[in-house]
Amino acid sequence: MAAVEESRPATMLDAEEARRARTERFERIGRWVLPLAIMLAAILAWDRICVWNEIPHYILPRPGLVLQSLVDDRALLFSSLLVTLRITFLGLALAVFGGVGLAVLFTQSKWVEMSFFPFAVVLQVTPIVAIFPLINIYVDNQTAKLLLCAWIVAFFPILSNTTLGLNSADRNLRDLFRLNGASRWQELWLLRLPSAMPYFLGGLKIAGGLALIGAVVAEFVAGSAGQSSGLASRIIEAGYRLNAPRLFAALILISATGIVIFLVLSWISHLILRRWHESALKQER
Repeated sequence: MAAVEESRPATMLDAEEARRARTERFERIGRWVLPLAIMLAAILAWDRICVWNEIPHYILPRPGLVLQSLVDDRALLFSSLLVTLRITFLGLALAVFGGVGLAVLFTQSKWVEMSFFPFAVVLQVTPIVAIFPLINIYVDNQTAKLLLCAWIVAFFPILSNTTLGLNSADRNLRDLFRLNGASRWQELWLLRLPSAMPYFLGGLKIAGGLALIGAVVAEFVAGSAGQSSGLASRIIEAGYRLNAPRLFAALILISATGIVIFLVLSWISHLILRRWHESALKQER
């Protein structure tokens, strides 16, 4: 009897482990299958709506026409995509350097934070379409105008998240550093910056998408045209010409680019945090 009773917990444990493994396997599959299935269903519904209602292609093109336009106009669309990406990544890089640098200054001096943080908030809450006329007056270079808009939109998430992270370092550890005679810069480099890394990476994922939005909105407001223009200009041009398939193709490229930027930044964040931070560690069920 004792042997039977001892075997029961082991059998129950094996069954529980098998159940957990099945659940994790289904979740891994569902994480990819469910969104793809819903997307395919939405595309099919889009196509059927166009057919059943006999909607003209210049009003709402069928998915096949959009795909054909994406292939036929790939040289024009992808060259414009490169222009938009260049503005996006340059604006994001400037936001990272400026936001992290200013956040470090804020944590080193409360007077600096109280003096300059309100100006950062003003930049964040003011719509970029309201700021652009001033930028258009004072900045002559077209690329600099677009870059400045992308930077303004992406700057605040980096600044606010990094500042929060630097100020969230454990107070007891900070006291321990001071008791052991650590300098202010040693405390910053060895304690505050590692503590702020998850916050910074969270802000970076937000800023990546916002930089793309800022670049596209700036192109719309600037109304730039020509072969060296970005995707927003292609959308405006296609709208004027009632070329709806190209317009939808450009929109799909912008959306796909935003998704890729977010996924890449999420992957980078996971690589950096996976060995030591709770947010990236595998959770036990």
